[in-house]
Amino acid sequence: MVDIKKQIDYWINGAEDDIITAGLLIREKRNLHGLFFCYLVIEKAIKACYVKKIEDVAPRTHNLIYLSENIGLIFDEDTQIFLGILMKYQLQGRYPDYSPHLPDQKRVNEYFSKTKDLLQWIKLKL
Repeated sequence: MVDIKKQIDYWINGAEDDIITAGLLIREKRNLHGLFFCYLVIEKAIKACYVKKIEDVAPRTHNLIYLSENIGLIFDEDTQIFLGILMKYQLQGRYPDYSPHLPDQKRVNEYFSKTKDLLQWIKLKL
């Protein structure tokens, strides 16, 4: 039997750790890695919601839209667009030949801020 609370805690604690790491990387202008960690924050937070809703372990997928749709987590259009943007940066951590366009520092800071806000919003769903 799956320990649901343990699974939720695992994912949400990971998200909270990763938001700190994302902030450190972005502050040091390590933006590609910082955005990868922003993606991880949201993936882990959504997986925590997935576990709560489905009462089973989260699937081994990295698609934020797929995960959200499977649990009925509804985002506004701007947030859906943002999820698509974040998913571009998760590929960098997995495939060495993928090199996405990096936005300027102001936009990176905006993405980080949106990630923090979205993490808090998702945590309210737990």
